[in-house]
Amino acid sequence: MGRQFFGTDGIRGRTNAGVMTAEIAMKVGQAAGTHFLRGKHRHRVVIGKDTRLSGYMLENAMVAGFTSVGMDVVLLGPMPTPAVALLTRELRADVGVMISASHNPYEDNGIKLFGPDGFKLSDEDELAIESMLGQALPLADSPQIGRARRIEDARGRYIHAVKGSVPHNIRLDGLKIVVDCANGAAYQVAPSAVWELGAEVIAVGVSPNGKNINDKCGSTHLDLIKETVVASGADIGIALDGDADRLIVVDEMGQTVDGDQLMALIGTQLHQRGELRGGGVVATVMSNLGLERYLNGLGLNLERTKVGDRYVLERMKEGGFNVGGEQSGHMIMLDHGTTGDGTVAALQVLSALVQSGKKASELLHLFDPVPQLLKNVRFSGGKPLEAESVKKVIADAEAQLAGRGRLVIRPSGTEPVIRVMAEGDDAAEVEQVVDAICEAVKAAV
Repeated sequence: MGRQFFGTDGIRGRTNAGVMTAEIAMKVGQAAGTHFLRGKHRHRVVIGKDTRLSGYMLENAMVAGFTSVGMDVVLLGPMPTPAVALLTRELRADVGVMISASHNPYEDNGIKLFGPDGFKLSDEDELAIESMLGQALPLADSPQIGRARRIEDARGRYIHAVKGSVPHNIRLDGLKIVVDCANGAAYQVAPSAVWELGAEVIAVGVSPNGKNINDKCGSTHLDLIKETVVASGADIGIALDGDADRLIVVDEMGQTVDGDQLMALIGTQLHQRGELRGGGVVATVMSNLGLERYLNGLGLNLERTKVGDRYVLERMKEGGFNVGGEQSGHMIMLDHGTTGDGTVAALQVLSALVQSGKKASELLHLFDPVPQLLKNVRFSGGKPLEAESVKKVIADAEAQLAGRGRLVIRPSGTEPVIRVMAEGDDAAEVEQVVDAICEAVKAAV
């Protein structure tokens, strides 16, 4: 069976339409529950969610699905995605569920599944679950129907864990920090963790109403945090997305610090302490050439993968790396968790800020990004990248940029769009190359 439901990061879509209905959520619960009913023990699933209005509907539907096949359910309420991964392992659960569409608007929602080890499911597990969605699955006998309960200390457990990622001698006293939680899953835990370490916290994006998640706030809409940092005279700002697995930083001057700069900083810090594993950092094909050159200057490598944090994680596990991420702000530190964690990444940055004694603008801009341009070309059908005319233009562009730049051309995995990205030392040349390829793609469709 093909991937009708699961994409590169679980199941996602507009709620009450397509794949994101209460009926399908219940079936996913039944299928995932059935798939993980292994052994004679009493089985358990952990379910967390972000702050979307539809979270109530999908949460209840999944509780019905899991309990109907004999799984007990532990409900966490609004919690970051990495908290679900953590508590899945801590509570010895057989499966974990995060109900979230990450940085998407509130009308969308999604379902992410974690195995008992706290890692996102493999392709094989997802395909096995998807194959069950059209089947009539065996239900538990009446005495074996599962129970559901909420645990009240989930937030405290997660806060304790993320604070544990910081050395005990590190305090944030004297720092004024703006924390933007995108009106999402971390609206309680992230400001609390930073405050408990001693900082003065100015929290924004912490008033969720079910419809304002990621709305003009958070890591994908930085105007609010930039204005707040500058107006308040804060030392630094940290912006999370709706499920808090992504981090973008703003320095005291209101300048954006993206995931590439954060990987450079964290990788450098660990390298200097002799704690960086794998000989470098893992990122995607979209990370800036400036990051690669910077790491090479330290004798480190930048390993590149396809776009998607799951591919970054796969390469990290294969190669023994402990730092990886995406330019968009997903930061994976396997010493501290099994998935991207914006709050943990923020605390590593804040620790480095304290230890350096520098201003954020001095510490966090370790390299100058080379000019990079990304354009999308929408098409209605066919395979434009297979056209000989397009292949020739791409080959010419690669020859033109050889040794001085990079070209990445890929079809979107979610819509009929070809993404054309080039980077190099000459901004005008980069623009000319991208435009030439875009025109060739348009002419071929």
